[in-house]
Amino acid sequence: MKTTTFLVAISFIFATSCNKNKETMPTPPIAKKIPTELEKHGDVRIDNYYWLNERENQEVIDYLNQENAYNDQITGHTKDFQKSLFEEMKSRIKEDDSSVPYFNNQYWYYTRYETGKQYPIFCRKKGSMEAKEEVMFDVNQMAEGHDYYQLNGIEISPDNTLAAFGIDTVSRRQYTLRIKNLVTGEIYPDKIDNTTGGSTFANDNKTLFYTLKNPTTLRSERILKHKLGESTTQDQSVFFEEDETFNTWVSKSKSEQYIFVGSYSTLSSEVRFINANNPDDNFKIVQPRTRGLEYDVSHYGDKFYVVTNADNATNFKLMSTLVTATDRSNWKDVIPHRPDVLLEGIDIFKDHLVVSERYNGLRRIHIKRWDDTNDYYLPFDSETYSVYTSTNLDFDTSKLRYVFNDMTTPSSVIEFDMASQEKKILKEQKVLGGQFDKNNYTSKRIWATATDGTKVAISLAHRKDTELNQDTPLLLYGYGSYGATMNPSFSSTRLSLLDRGFVFAIAHIRGGQYLGRPWYEAGKLFTKMNTFTDFIDCSKFLIAEGYTSADHHYAMGGSAGGLLMGAVVNMAPELYKGVIAAVPFVDVVTTMLDDSIPLTTGEYDEWGNPNDLAYYNYIKSYSPYDNLSAQDYPNMLVTTGLHDSQVQYWEPAKWVAKLRAYKTDNNILLLHTNMEAGHGGASGRFEALKEVAEEYAFFLDLEGQKE
Repeated sequence: MKTTTFLVAISFIFATSCNKNKETMPTPPIAKKIPTELEKHGDVRIDNYYWLNERENQEVIDYLNQENAYNDQITGHTKDFQKSLFEEMKSRIKEDDSSVPYFNNQYWYYTRYETGKQYPIFCRKKGSMEAKEEVMFDVNQMAEGHDYYQLNGIEISPDNTLAAFGIDTVSRRQYTLRIKNLVTGEIYPDKIDNTTGGSTFANDNKTLFYTLKNPTTLRSERILKHKLGESTTQDQSVFFEEDETFNTWVSKSKSEQYIFVGSYSTLSSEVRFINANNPDDNFKIVQPRTRGLEYDVSHYGDKFYVVTNADNATNFKLMSTLVTATDRSNWKDVIPHRPDVLLEGIDIFKDHLVVSERYNGLRRIHIKRWDDTNDYYLPFDSETYSVYTSTNLDFDTSKLRYVFNDMTTPSSVIEFDMASQEKKILKEQKVLGGQFDKNNYTSKRIWATATDGTKVAISLAHRKDTELNQDTPLLLYGYGSYGATMNPSFSSTRLSLLDRGFVFAIAHIRGGQYLGRPWYEAGKLFTKMNTFTDFIDCSKFLIAEGYTSADHHYAMGGSAGGLLMGAVVNMAPELYKGVIAAVPFVDVVTTMLDDSIPLTTGEYDEWGNPNDLAYYNYIKSYSPYDNLSAQDYPNMLVTTGLHDSQVQYWEPAKWVAKLRAYKTDNNILLLHTNMEAGHGGASGRFEALKEVAEEYAFFLDLEGQKE
């Protein structure tokens, strides 16, 4: 790598608005160019904006602030609209809401919100919901004086007297672990920095296992053991993950009998265990890691139950093995592999096994008794929906909790009696404001045909009175990475688009697991291009079928979905009127070549390792930053967070700077950097709504809608 010392003089461009009034827009900031040579495999790339990765450089901060000021200028005429959208979305929320209580070890636990307050209050009651409330954490009080505040990983000791918890005040997901005495209210002096926030108590109520991160790469790399009352400098390392492509974690079995330490990469996993009553024992390996073998372990009785892809079970299967004989040679099939059904996970109860599956893109819940006297699926009749098992910590019960919703039906928490097969709705999501009636909306699933002939599903929703034609605005959302499936679920905020005539659609592109594990394998590494062409083909299909037209077609994605946005606007910019790329991963080659950047090494099995020439060339062929060209681009809003630990702020900042230099249009290009937040955006529930209002106002303004 070599950086030249000269600077290219700052230049300015004069742009005109794409709005109907064609008013002159302010001049956008133009980042200075400091050409940096990046050489690999004999190939030299010139990066004029590499210097933007200097987080402590005041010039960098100044540039980000200038972009924010420019964003405010361009969107100034929408500020009142953003406020009204915010109030509209806020009005649908039951501000004094609370979660459905769940029972665990003598206590009922729940989370509640108070009117006007940003953060949750974590509470419990002993024995019954009629008992006196104990406030464990009022995050509103704890967050005072902080621009960002996140509490996570609450772990209660077996004797119910202590709570370990993690705090992040920067938004880089580096949590400080603390311990609170729930009887006295005292927060102990024990303070452990740079953790994942999660932890696990042994059954002695004084030994706490936790995960430490590498301070530079933020990789979860070490499991330590802390004894209450002892200095944290005495904490003992019980496991260190040497392989930089792996991360590690610690948890306790639902049975409370075992503590598990796991290591995982994209393609492999490994689990160790000890008896939770003996925290000073040495951990034993269930099955040593083998590349390509993935497995996850649950405990019941004298057996471990293993969800695994062993024996070429591409869509995973369920096996079991005795706790005393855990290596792979002893595993026996419980639910064999099915080529057309993805086994996503299990919930174990005393009398029942609950299996979460995905078939033809839709989730199913399969319930069977251990004694094989009953075996059935929960019935769902919606055309496209989302369902998942909820908090089920109680082992000795016949009651299963699950959550159901679809794109037009608010979420319901349902309690299902697996013995009597009776169900009870414990809570329905309230949509306030008096305007919502789910009968005014409709949703369905359609199938587009990709370039290679593959059928790709699209879930969409709109008001029934919205006419579908070339003048209909349509927002297509996509992700398509890491095997993550974007389930068709309900959003009360999305009503602000639907009620203004928008169609909202999700493209279930390759790279997710909508159609099982092979769907993921067909959208990663050397098949990654399928993710981008699938999305483009879904857009072409929606236009060809008369759902919208290029003049009213919009797209949105975040993180790896932001990479998707970057790729499609390079490949087919003419299909979109406007695009939002949130925290976008767009400088793929440079990031994947820098193993000091958080998360890089663990991503090799997803994107490929560009230190290998074949992967270098393939990644370079689609990396959005490397493929910008002199062409027209859609109107674009790009968002990021200064403290983002997953996609560093400089990727979107560099991308926007380079876009300004290349694009040949007069369309809007905006960069908004949240200077106090990271990958997930604002921490308060209302501040997060303001970000959504900003995004919706961007799309609606392009449609000429002002209210």
